Amino acid sequence: MPDSAQDRTEAPTPRRREEARERGQVARSADLTSAVILLGGVLLIQWWGEGAMGRLLSLMRMYLGEDGVATVDPQQLGTIAQSVLLETARLLLPFLLALVVLAIVSNYLQVGWLITFKPITPSLDRLNPLTGLARMFNARAFVHLLMGVLKMAVLVLVTWWTLRSRVELLAGASGLSHLSLIVVATDLILTLGLRLGIVLLILAVIDYAYQRYRTEKDLRMTKEEVREELKRMEGDPRIKLRRRQVQMQMAMQRIRAAVPKADVIVTNPTEFAVALQYDAETMQAPKVTAKGADFLAMKIREIAVAHGVPIVERPPLARALYRDVEVGQEIPADFYKAVAEVLAYVYELAGRGYARRAAAGVSLN
Repeated sequence: MPDSAQDRTEAPTPRRREEARERGQVARSADLTSAVILLGGVLLIQWWGEGAMGRLLSLMRMYLGEDGVATVDPQQLGTIAQSVLLETARLLLPFLLALVVLAIVSNYLQVGWLITFKPITPSLDRLNPLTGLARMFNARAFVHLLMGVLKMAVLVLVTWWTLRSRVELLAGASGLSHLSLIVVATDLILTLGLRLGIVLLILAVIDYAYQRYRTEKDLRMTKEEVREELKRMEGDPRIKLRRRQVQMQMAMQRIRAAVPKADVIVTNPTEFAVALQYDAETMQAPKVTAKGADFLAMKIREIAVAHGVPIVERPPLARALYRDVEVGQEIPADFYKAVAEVLAYVYELAGRGYARRAAAGVSLN
């Protein structure tokens, strides 16, 4: 079949990648974002969580006492609760904002800046039970299931390994004070979170690499699709406009560099302009260094005026040079006489005193 995976041997075109991106078909691992948030959260807590925990413990001592059984006036419960909530919010807000930044950065590094509602747009195909069964029992679903089981097994193993070394401590936790119990629980949670975060990050990187492979494979095209895509791109007005803009920029760069060095500009006078340069020691004949029609012809004249390059109106010669001689080529012998007259006229006007030598040089056999 022409659309089989075996026939999709061509790399996707930029247009196909753009369309897939608009549909939300990009390589992304949700596990990678979760792992970054978990690992980043644990590291943030270890970095500045000690001060925050100390502040919270101070509040507990203030309102509950060292043994946690302090008597509180019921009339002060509202004030106490408000004070505790405000202090807790002040301590947790930077931490939560840091986690939000980590989530945004993680997603941005995976897919860049992308906002699309195509993946959540209702579609009748998603309601088709046959399509749903096909998605459940294909190779991709099997890989996801295998990776899920592997991830769960690894997480259980890491959790068991972490708790096994603290069995005795946990068994005697009932005899600890509430403050000591908080310290023990915090240490256990941070250690377990750090280990799980590292393992999840490794698994998530593997998953992201697989997602990139799958996405790239799904976007591959047949030779026929590439040909059709190129045809569509050729007819795309945006592509044509961009191509014309690039061509115009390149032409302007050549004109700005070549016109100031020219000996003369031959014009139509307004429709065509051709820049000619001649050096008897290095050239066998004058060379066309720049040419243009309409807008480019106007720009050539403007640059020539700005740099003092002579402009000579020779409509038949300008049209013929524009039509028959490419930029960078020396003029054919048919143009020797006409160009020699133009150069001689220019040299005489400039008072350079070697019009006869220039004319002789142009007329070489």
